[in-house]
Amino acid sequence: MRGLLCLWLILLPSSVLANTAWQHPLEDLAIPQVGPKPAFKEMVDVAKKKAAFFGYLTPQVHAANERIVRDRAQLLLLEDSLIAGNLPTPAQAQLVNKLSRRYKLNAEGTSISLERLQALLARVDILPISLVLAQAANESGWGTSRFAMDANNYFGMWCYQKGCGLRPLHRDAGRNHEVKAFDTVFENIEAYLLNINTHRAYLPLRDLRQTLRDLDAPLRGVLLAEGLVAYSSRGEAYVSDIQQLITANDLEQLQIELVSN
Repeated sequence: MRGLLCLWLILLPSSVLANTAWQHPLEDLAIPQVGPKPAFKEMVDVAKKKAAFFGYLTPQVHAANERIVRDRAQLLLLEDSLIAGNLPTPAQAQLVNKLSRRYKLNAEGTSISLERLQALLARVDILPISLVLAQAANESGWGTSRFAMDANNYFGMWCYQKGCGLRPLHRDAGRNHEVKAFDTVFENIEAYLLNINTHRAYLPLRDLRQTLRDLDAPLRGVLLAEGLVAYSSRGEAYVSDIQQLITANDLEQLQIELVSN
């Protein structure tokens, strides 16, 4: 099945995709139970703090990616079906419309064409755990920032309604943003993934990821970090920091070990 084998090999156990019946997205996959948030700020030993940080976030990132893989697998099945000359079933059309809304692809009311489906597939895709962990570590100061501790925000995500989050202590004059508060860390991870998968600023990352998919090449955080120039005002220097975090902490190997277990 074109494209699907590469997807399986990159990240997730086959049990996630064992049921290929058409299902509503985001259902049936439980939120991981990871216990209370570690007191990262109280940890003096750097190695122990890093281990606790990765141990706390990794299963949650993995679970968020599993949800994306479930939806993507069904879209890939439909892609193969369309290529074979079949028409989408009502259930398939319903799923495509639902995911189009979630991933902010303005195609409501249009037919389920191969072109539309491939545009959606470019958004409904995972991010390597290595990249997510590196950004979380950078943006949250290894879980010690006020926003991580008090707002479950590990990625510096903003919001613009008064009271939607925490006000930055050194916000520039004339700015009205807050750092968004989340009920759970898992909710923050899902929002971050959706942001990367939908915002126009991260189109370079999505294009690079699609190129790797077309080549049946593995998704690696060090490579995809090149598409994050717009994530920070520091631009290329920020990208370099993320890549160094991935390399210094051997996060690509952590991802490989997760897949093999």
